[in-house]
Amino acid sequence: MPALIPAVLATTNIIDIFLRCDPVDQAIVSGLAVGSLVAWTVMFGKHFELKRLRVLNLSFEAHLRDQRTLLDLPESFRDKRSIPYADLFADAVEGYWRAAAIGKERGQNNSRARLEHAENAIQRAIARQTLRYEANMIFLASIVSGAPFIGLLGTVWGVMEAFSSVAGQQTAGIQALAPGVSGAMLATIAGLVVAIPSVFGYNLLLGHTRRMITELENYASSLADRIELESN
Repeated sequence: MPALIPAVLATTNIIDIFLRCDPVDQAIVSGLAVGSLVAWTVMFGKHFELKRLRVLNLSFEAHLRDQRTLLDLPESFRDKRSIPYADLFADAVEGYWRAAAIGKERGQNNSRARLEHAENAIQRAIARQTLRYEANMIFLASIVSGAPFIGLLGTVWGVMEAFSSVAGQQTAGIQALAPGVSGAMLATIAGLVVAIPSVFGYNLLLGHTRRMITELENYASSLADRIELESN
């Protein structure tokens, strides 16, 4: 069978191999082709989304750094919820003043309670933005893990078909073996073509996501420090 593989590839092209496959292998290869298209779409979309969010975050942080006070900034600073850093800032300030309003109604002026509300709001915002950063990563990881096994399924099926086609014959001719072996080879290649780029893309995106989460946590710590200094 190994000697048959180069011969089949030398005399046919990919389209011919696909047309010679049985319906099961054709369905598997077609599904892997769709999975590859989806994986590339997700990878490029996620890359540009993270890149855009990082630029917006750094711009907002630089703008916020130039402000002398955070707690008395106009509401326009809290209307940019699409920017992760702005979302943290908005939740922190709103939590702070909400606690201040409740304390005022009760005749209390506890700065510690206001700070705790602000910090809790920041933690909730961090969790929300972390989920935003990691969106679609599980789907991409599933493609990375599943594509080789789907290709292997097509390989086993193709080999089984090849042997089944010659089971009732005294000799195994190339014409009888070629469709099943071709389907097995094509399914293997399709699974690897999907999985290999996806695993590199997933690892790059995962590293970028982790870096942005770390930057988000550092920004949150700095934001909490500034609010604490201003409340004293």
